[in-house]
Amino acid sequence: MAEHSISNTFVAKFYKNLFLNNRFFYAFFAIIVLFVLSYMLPSLLVISKLLVFIFSIVVVLDVLILFGAKKGLEGERILPEKFSNGDANQVALNIKNKYSLKIYCTIEDELPSQFQQRDFNLRIQIDPNQEERIAYFVTPKERGEYWFGKLHVFAANKIGFVTRRFSFESSQMVKTYPSFLQLKKYDFISLNQSNMQFGIKKIRRIGHSFEFEQIKEYVQGDNIRDINWKATAKRNQLMVNQFQDEKSQQIYSIIDKGRVMKMPFEGLSLLDYAINAALVISSVVVRKHDKAGLFSFSKKADNFIVAERRNSQMNLIQESLYNVNTDYSESDFGNLYGLIKRKITIRSLLLLYTNFASLDAVHRQMGYLRAINKSHLLVVIFFENTELEKLKRQKANTVQEIFDKTIAEKFSFDKKLIAAELNTYGIQTILTAPNNLTIDTINKYLEIKAKGLL
Repeated sequence: MAEHSISNTFVAKFYKNLFLNNRFFYAFFAIIVLFVLSYMLPSLLVISKLLVFIFSIVVVLDVLILFGAKKGLEGERILPEKFSNGDANQVALNIKNKYSLKIYCTIEDELPSQFQQRDFNLRIQIDPNQEERIAYFVTPKERGEYWFGKLHVFAANKIGFVTRRFSFESSQMVKTYPSFLQLKKYDFISLNQSNMQFGIKKIRRIGHSFEFEQIKEYVQGDNIRDINWKATAKRNQLMVNQFQDEKSQQIYSIIDKGRVMKMPFEGLSLLDYAINAALVISSVVVRKHDKAGLFSFSKKADNFIVAERRNSQMNLIQESLYNVNTDYSESDFGNLYGLIKRKITIRSLLLLYTNFASLDAVHRQMGYLRAINKSHLLVVIFFENTELEKLKRQKANTVQEIFDKTIAEKFSFDKKLIAAELNTYGIQTILTAPNNLTIDTINKYLEIKAKGLL
């Protein structure tokens, strides 16, 4: 009874992993055509029967070659410890050929459901007793857990009539975190090095950054108000005081996680763009010897991390950002003002990531924004609608297209009015496309530090 069960299991696995290729059906169809033609040309009947015999032997030989080895192939998927949201992440596959002949492989990897890709496959050739490593890239668009399923490898030889499937139980989970790859991309920190890529502006330091650094010889362009007359008299040449950025200032990233931040652009939500930018700017802040802090808010504030410069600060911020999700509610700026007043007692730079759709929406919150700006330096960061910007640039030919373009121009102009209204009350603003958010935020921070505004 046990032997019968084992036999049934073997037969079931055999049929489950056996696949007929197109080449099999082409050859089979050609033989059928010959049999049909043999009714008109009887001499073809003998040839047809001979081809059937040869075809059967070749198919059996093909099957024996592929299924004769118990472990013809070995496969392994190698995943990184974590994925970076919105970036291309590498996944590696190791396939080892234990056959004594070249094998042609089609690899199908069961990708996580978030990618919604069901036709993913790779093709490689592996020489006898060799191992091949092949890599592909995936780009997650949301944070969370990504589960990979089985790894399937379909093996065929030169005959190519049948294919054997090898399935490897390699269910694996990878957590997707805010874009930590951008930390390396923007790891320039000191603009004294000639780092001018990525659109980063180099900002000349004005020299009123509160902390004295050294006395140096005067050169053209130095501020004459910084001349040190005592040192000038001693050296008998003009000497000036040189200053550096004041350090250990508090910089908070404040992320609005209300429903206005759920709007998607190129696969990522505005919330994810803000999270990625907050992670990068926090890294820059820490490396510039300032204190980085963070929290998010909607109806209430949470994920509060006190601004510090400790070694573990970036890990705390990254773990906190991993769990930030929108709750689809209306953001309470009154509650935000109350939290800032209670918990941030030292004058700080507050980078507020939010989005305003209309001037009325700004007017409703203007009292709270002005109150926050009295005690701190507030920078309101909100987004251009890039789809509307594209629509504005298109040529309108019909009445409907003219109407659509006019509406797009109105919404775009409203965004500029919002920025102008905030600037009127002394509130710093950044109006940016989602793709440029990180760059523009870093530039604003460096500008504020260079001008000594904080």
